[in-house]
Amino acid sequence: MRKHVDGAAVAIMVTLCLIWGTQQVAIKAVAGDITPMLQVALRSGGAAALVWLLNRIVLRERWLPGIALRSGLVVGALFALEFLFVAEGLRRTNASHIAVLLYTAPMFAAIGLHLKLPDERLGRVQWGGIGLAFAGIAIAFLGPVLVGGGTVAGPDWLLGDFMGLCGGAAWGMTTVAVRTTRLSEAPATQTLFCQLACAFVVLLPFAFMTGQTAFHATPFALASLGFQTVVVTFASYLVWFWLLRRYYAARLGVLSFMTPLFGVALGVVLLHEHVDAAFLAGSALVLMGLLIVNGPAVVRQIFVRGARAQSGASV
Repeated sequence: MRKHVDGAAVAIMVTLCLIWGTQQVAIKAVAGDITPMLQVALRSGGAAALVWLLNRIVLRERWLPGIALRSGLVVGALFALEFLFVAEGLRRTNASHIAVLLYTAPMFAAIGLHLKLPDERLGRVQWGGIGLAFAGIAIAFLGPVLVGGGTVAGPDWLLGDFMGLCGGAAWGMTTVAVRTTRLSEAPATQTLFCQLACAFVVLLPFAFMTGQTAFHATPFALASLGFQTVVVTFASYLVWFWLLRRYYAARLGVLSFMTPLFGVALGVVLLHEHVDAAFLAGSALVLMGLLIVNGPAVVRQIFVRGARAQSGASV
C-alpha cells in the first residue's frame, strides 16, 4: 500500500533532483563531441545492459510475463519520445529552458492520475500549490524572454522550448502508464529495462537516419557519457521507480520541481548561462508551492512520531 511522502522520501528526492538537474547540462556541455541524440541512445543502451545484469546476477527478481509487448512497449515508446524531444530541443535552445519545461511532467502526471486513480486525487489546496509552483517556473524562465530581457541559444529557441514541453508531457504520461498498468506490480528493474531498451532501439536508428552520429572520444565527453549512463540513467531511475511503488506518485512528481533549480544553478557554473531577478522570484514561488503541497503531510508525520515516542517513554 502506498503512503504519503515522508522525511526519508524528501531526502531521497532532493538527491535525485540534484542528479537529474545535471543531465541536460552534461548533454549540452559535450554536444560538440557527441551529438545529443547519440548520447541519449548510447546511455540508454548501456544502462539497459546494466539493469539486465543487475537483476540477472544480483537481485534475481522475477519479471512478470507478457509485459514487454503490451504495457512495456507503451511505456518504452513514451520514454523514447521524451528523450527524442529532449535531444532535439537541446540542439535549439538553452539547457536551462529544457530543464524547466521538461519538469512540467508532474502537471501532466497529476492530471492523468487524478482522472484515473481515486487514491491519487489532489485537494484544492494541493492543486493551488501545484499551480503556484508551475507559475514560479514560468516566471523564472519565460518571463525574461517575453519582456525581451532573456538570452536564448539561437533562432529556433521557441521550437526547442516547445520540444522541451512535449518531453515533459511524454514523461508525465509515462508515469500515468506505469501506475495504471501491470507495470505498477512489476519490479522496478523490469519497468526500467523496458523503457531503456525501447529508447535504445528507437533513438539509435533515428540518430543515424538524421545524421547525428558525430562521436569524438575526448576524456571529458566519455566521462560525461559514463556519468549519464551509470548515475543518471541506471541508478537514479531505479530509485525513482522504487519510490513510485511506495509513495503517492503525484506528490513525488511535485517534489521533482526542485530539479530545474539545481539544473540552472549548475548551468550558471558550468555553461555560464544567465540568471536574473525573474529566476529568483520564480524560485521563491516554486518553494512555496512545494511547501503547500507536501508540508502538511510531513508535519503531521513528525507530530505523530513525536506523540508515539512520548507514549512509549511514559509506558
